Amino acid sequence: MNPQDLKKIVSSGLLSFPLTDFDAQGNFNEAGYRSRLEWLAPYGATALFAAGGTGEFFSLTGDEYPRIIKAAVDTCRGKVPIIAGAGGPTRFAIQCAKAAEEAGAHGILLLPHYLTEAGQEGLAAHVEAVCKSVKFGVIVYNRANSKLQPATLAKLAERNLNLIGFKDGVGDIELMSQIFLTMGDRFSYLGGLPTAEVYAAAYKALGTPVYSSAVFNFIPKTAMKFYEAVRGDDMATQHELLRKFFMPYLEIRNRVPGYAVSIVKAGAKLVGHDAGPVRAPLTDLKADEMEKLKALIDALGPQ
Repeated sequence: MNPQDLKKIVSSGLLSFPLTDFDAQGNFNEAGYRSRLEWLAPYGATALFAAGGTGEFFSLTGDEYPRIIKAAVDTCRGKVPIIAGAGGPTRFAIQCAKAAEEAGAHGILLLPHYLTEAGQEGLAAHVEAVCKSVKFGVIVYNRANSKLQPATLAKLAERNLNLIGFKDGVGDIELMSQIFLTMGDRFSYLGGLPTAEVYAAAYKALGTPVYSSAVFNFIPKTAMKFYEAVRGDDMATQHELLRKFFMPYLEIRNRVPGYAVSIVKAGAKLVGHDAGPVRAPLTDLKADEMEKLKALIDALGPQ
């Protein structure tokens, strides 16, 4: 798959980040991971991001990463494209990108580097080094300490034809509008704020209707129902699900930093697809929080 093929794939349809399965000791559980992907693949996501943010990329070792991507590619071959997460220090991000390309992934989502702040020149050098290291498509993720400005993105796009997508995890509508108006159809655009459904209608109004859904991991039918409502401008269905599920879900998620991942693993466990515990420094939901989440899921009906 060439970069333009990947761009077409991520320009329409719902995307999602499968959880990464760990056993009781916190080690990668490949059998559970393959089973998870087999369960999720038929539900209609346009592409799945292996070892992404919800997949706890930030906690994976260099030895685990290639195994995870290969397991995803092999399991989903002929069913749904796999885009690999990559990130961290530049040289590690390059290692991840090359390993993903070798494993047969269709592209990467370049997550932020970590800890240190950097100016636009340094961020551009980081992104360009990763783009130059591979031939397949690269989607850059604006989030946390890695916030690329429109002029920086324009220069990167000129020099790196395989930079084909932009994912927003900042939520700055003014910045997002500037990027979209500057770059036009040069990029595909993804909404990437935690629990993206809450922001989906606003982002569609900007001209960027595609987003990635974390709740697809445990309520895939509802996730697809919400996406179809966004695509069809069905505000009644969107508002109903926002009131019934997403807003009370956010109340649980917002209790502890990092719960955006933990609550998804909790949901998967509650619907019979346990992915094991989260790794430190994340923490799992408490018993009373699990009960509240179960009530929300049960109210939605069978998935």
